[in-house]
Amino acid sequence: MTEVATAPAVPVAGRAHASLARLVRAELRWIFRRPRTLVVLGLLAVIPVIVGIALTLVDSPGPPGGGDGGGESLLATAGGNALVLPIGTLAMALGLLLPLSAAMAGADALAGESAHGTLRGWLLGPVSRGRLLLVKSIGVAVFTVTATVVMALTGVLTGLVINGTGSLFTLSGTTLSFPAALLKVAIAAGWVALQLWAVGAVALAISAWTEHPMVVLASVLGGVIVFSVLGLLDALDWLHPFLLNHSWTDLGDVLRDPMPGGALAEGALRAGCYIAIALSLAYARLSTKDG
Repeated sequence: MTEVATAPAVPVAGRAHASLARLVRAELRWIFRRPRTLVVLGLLAVIPVIVGIALTLVDSPGPPGGGDGGGESLLATAGGNALVLPIGTLAMALGLLLPLSAAMAGADALAGESAHGTLRGWLLGPVSRGRLLLVKSIGVAVFTVTATVVMALTGVLTGLVINGTGSLFTLSGTTLSFPAALLKVAIAAGWVALQLWAVGAVALAISAWTEHPMVVLASVLGGVIVFSVLGLLDALDWLHPFLLNHSWTDLGDVLRDPMPGGALAEGALRAGCYIAIALSLAYARLSTKDG
């Protein structure tokens, strides 16, 4: 009887796990090379410039202090206040435009790749479902931070060009130094980025259950609108603490001196809970998804 020669077992190169840093770099390259990502970032960068130019055409700009913290009321005081412009535009865009951008990133992360057939390569390759979700969530987080920083940076530059460094007033009427003003803008930008990451995480959770990015966008934006309507109903005040956007109108607290941190801390905690729950739901779906 002739013996059948068997080839020695050779490890398959494709089964070697790629490093997390390499996967994140690849994901970020994919995100920031998309034309629509660059277009969205460009539009966000232009908004503070347009608002700043429009405010210079207003005959009677608002006083240095005042306002209840909403985007429109903040911008009413930004005509002669370089500090208000970046935070006011962030508060204004947080109502709809910034959540739309975060929802777009979350929709493209899973549903977009699934629609184009590229997600199957991730699922069949040597990448665990947990690492896949981690990479996608990091990508969404980096995009939300980038979008917020771009908007805040152009807001700061526009405010300084229009009003100069001598017009850095808080809503309490006190004057800040330039570094202290930048710190307040950084706090506002970080808080907004956290809220947007929560929106992106919800989009990721929905994206894990569908192959249609437009369904994700419609669901997230519909949820933001419904939450906004529910927040206006006093009869449902018991529900308000559970709404993600309940604290979004409190962004103006950053501009007060001293800065009240209760509402901002509550909003950050709420966003963290949404992120944890949404990513858990997304992982539960991906761990049972065949392709």
